[in-house]
Amino acid sequence: MTNWKFRTRAIHIGNERDAQTGAVVPPIHVASTYVQPGAGEWGEFDYSRSGNPTRKNLEQTLTSLEGGVGGLAFSSGMAAIHCVTMLLQSGDHIVAGSDIYGGAYRLFHKIATRAGVAVSLAPSHDVAQLEAAIQPNTKFLWLETPGNPLMSITDLAACAELAKRRGILLGVDNTFATPVLTRPLELGVDIVMHSATKYLAGHSDSLGGALIVRDQEILDRLYFIQNATGAVMSAWDAFLTSRGLKTLELRVREQCRTADRLAKFLAADDRVSRVLYPGLASHGGHAIAKRQMRGGFGAMLSFEVKGDYAKAKRVAESTRLFQLAVSLGAVESLIEQPASMSHASYDAQDRAAHGIVDGLIRLSVGLEAAEDLEQDLDQALSA
Repeated sequence: MTNWKFRTRAIHIGNERDAQTGAVVPPIHVASTYVQPGAGEWGEFDYSRSGNPTRKNLEQTLTSLEGGVGGLAFSSGMAAIHCVTMLLQSGDHIVAGSDIYGGAYRLFHKIATRAGVAVSLAPSHDVAQLEAAIQPNTKFLWLETPGNPLMSITDLAACAELAKRRGILLGVDNTFATPVLTRPLELGVDIVMHSATKYLAGHSDSLGGALIVRDQEILDRLYFIQNATGAVMSAWDAFLTSRGLKTLELRVREQCRTADRLAKFLAADDRVSRVLYPGLASHGGHAIAKRQMRGGFGAMLSFEVKGDYAKAKRVAESTRLFQLAVSLGAVESLIEQPASMSHASYDAQDRAAHGIVDGLIRLSVGLEAAEDLEQDLDQALSA
């Protein structure tokens, strides 16, 4: 079993046939509570906040795919990140990459700070600047690679060495790369987070998050917090995510191929001033991405159109196949303007300081025919 390839494990680990009926798909357990063998005697499951068979199956699959000791499934990606922040206490400090999801920025700056946890942003693609942001009370590093929305690439092995040397926990949002392309735990990272809503589930029909870790003691602490606070994934969302994982590698590989084609198309278009995609040789993090990502550079890309804010807005609103919506990673291609949508929660001065300009457009490349998506972008740029 340990020698099974990724896609085999995605189909079979955590999805063993039902012992009672022989069903090849495990049943969905919707029970909220479970009968116990006796007063004060506890079975494997007692209350669905504490554990659920369907959720457990998903957690087993994710643990195998990321190479951890265990995993936890949450009601959303933000619930998963929030759980991580609750490892900290008043007076602690977080250093986060400056190229991160707007919801994570908001959680760190507007919620964690209320509990007395300070936060600083630093460009994580530059390990020296990241280390310079570390303070005596820094307890946690939080990174994304590729970054959101500027597609910056962070050297995870170098950051893991830094965190270990400074005695700091390191967490990575692996939503964009997925374990198909990058497995941070194998590079020394402590905690991996996914918005399971995105590539893992992959069909724009479920909501969830996940944490996978490489140390049992950290897993135990995170489980205690999850059980105490209650932000667990529902059985139905766990089933949908498990189903999505079975085709994860096939979807991501094909989406990467299309994204690479679109990035090259946009880079050659004189209506576009800049394309941000780690698969392009011109990208500053291309060499690290080539070493760190396996067989593809992701299906997310951003670009800036020539012209003003209104021009970028018109492009984003003029596509026919790319749908104007937040989120990403599903079979449908999506388009959005980060400054007014996914990253509107950034303070305006931080958006400006970190390069999230009004003319930036972010694409989530789906599974439509590459030719059709290319034609769609072409007509939108002419709108």
